Amino acid sequence: MNDAKPVTIVMVEDDTGHARLIEKNIRRAGVNNEIVPFLKGGEALDYLMGPDGSGQVSAHRQFLVLLDLNLPDMTGVAILEKIKSNPHTRRTPVVVLTTTDDEREIQRCYDLGANVYITKPVDYEGFANAIRQLGMFFSVMQVPETS
Repeated sequence: MNDAKPVTIVMVEDDTGHARLIEKNIRRAGVNNEIVPFLKGGEALDYLMGPDGSGQVSAHRQFLVLLDLNLPDMTGVAILEKIKSNPHTRRTPVVVLTTTDDEREIQRCYDLGANVYITKPVDYEGFANAIRQLGMFFSVMQVPETS
């Protein structure tokens, strides 16, 4: 993510242990972008869409969203749907990072516009390794302006 405009990683993850592990291993992969963590989906949407919910606050900013599907206040699928259906945020890359490996859920996320769907490995080492690889992917990917 070596663009002129810095890409902010918006991490929506309600498990604080997973959030720390994700951030630590993204950093280990050499990604130094700002990571803004959210425990609740509603708060992440407020950040991305702005107080009026229009999404215009995201215009001319670059975000990458790391999204868990199982959140306490709303589903990650609902968040994905809102991001991808808004003209100001629809180009925002969304990486679904979840324990859910149900085929229908994976299909649904891709149908709604998820860019990547990753099932969290259950063991610590597998999870840490998957996130390091994701961090390496982040270091080379191009992220479009949202609007």
